[in-house]
Amino acid sequence: MLKSALTGVAILSLFITGCSRRKEVQKTIIQNTGSDTMVNLAQAWAEEYTRVAPLVSVEVSGGGSGTGIAALIAGTVDIANCSRVIEPEEIERAKKTTRKEPREFLAGYDALAVFVHKDNPLEEITLEQLAEIFGEGGKIERWSQLGVRIPGARDEIVRISRQSNSGTYVYFRDAVLGGRDFKLGSRDMHGSKDCVELISKTPGAIGYSGMGYVTPGVKALRVAKKAGETAYPPTVENTLNQNYPIARPLLLYVLGEPSGETKKYLDWVLSDAGQKIVEQTGYVPVRPVSQS
Repeated sequence: MLKSALTGVAILSLFITGCSRRKEVQKTIIQNTGSDTMVNLAQAWAEEYTRVAPLVSVEVSGGGSGTGIAALIAGTVDIANCSRVIEPEEIERAKKTTRKEPREFLAGYDALAVFVHKDNPLEEITLEQLAEIFGEGGKIERWSQLGVRIPGARDEIVRISRQSNSGTYVYFRDAVLGGRDFKLGSRDMHGSKDCVELISKTPGAIGYSGMGYVTPGVKALRVAKKAGETAYPPTVENTLNQNYPIARPLLLYVLGEPSGETKKYLDWVLSDAGQKIVEQTGYVPVRPVSQS
């Protein structure tokens, strides 16, 4: 009788364990990778979405827009985060390898801030001056050429940039340098956070990153399109009204028409709930959202 009861308990235990495993299998994982600019935002979305859909896990990683697009082309990611537009040749490669065409979703906007150390007395800069600092053949190499003297720092300008697979790197090159190459000799960082952290520790540094990465150790310069024109700070308002001259879209790419849990997640990201998180993380939502 005891043996029979023990056997029943064992069977019941196996049944419960099996049910538990089946429940774990039912959890959907959405792979999301790409732009380092968007990592903080993507992680905030993912964390909040676990409250909306507990059986869905959005796994976020960075590496740059190029990394996200490469994963999309290989068919190894559900959503690629990009701070630049996908190139026509990348679309063709994705169609060739996956037989699906990438679909684009606008998730928000980012003002690309130009940061200097908090003790730098410079307050504003023009696009032309930035091109002379960062662009190939540019003539500005010293702070004194901008009429600036930084207490405790050398006169030499230390340029902080991003690696070439970064969407931030590509956008800055196109929007500020006019497509010409970067000047050699910059310190090229892997992520946006790394750029800002290095600038905060380097009094003579200047660099660029998403406006959402501002810290107490750095200062975002006002930027003017041309000398003599009004210089604007990187803010939500100045991005939406197009006064700030270095602003860009934040994009999500999927292969083909999204479906299932991926579609539900994208719909939520573009809803007021998801767009509030865009605003809370320091970026610009695609439209004004209700604060209720």
